[in-house]
Amino acid sequence: MPEKDSLIPEDLGSDREKEIGQHIGYRYDVNLLPDYQRLTPFLKKYIETMGWDDLNWLEDVHMGYEEDRAAVFDRNINGWVTVPETLELPDNQQDRDMVARELLIKFQMSKRHPMVQLKEAYGKF
Repeated sequence: MPEKDSLIPEDLGSDREKEIGQHIGYRYDVNLLPDYQRLTPFLKKYIETMGWDDLNWLEDVHMGYEEDRAAVFDRNINGWVTVPETLELPDNQQDRDMVARELLIKFQMSKRHPMVQLKEAYGKF
């Protein structure tokens, strides 16, 4: 069995990359960084309300596909959240990614999110 350190690529640049054992994609590919000129009105208000300067935890959220349907991956439930078929998506990937971020936040705040249901079922207070 190889030592743990031998499994980590040697060309990892930052301390964080070394800590997690993989590259942080947006450090190397500018296309993975959000274009803040394309923020949706909801995301602008969200960032303002939270008092943030950027999207931070949402930077690596992108519109993907699950079984031929547009979807966004929710790490909290470890699953895809499909986009309503009635929602017309923009042609530009950056704009689709902004829609994905907005939908993810709205889903995570909704009463239909599985984490809310778990809290209601098992919460002590």
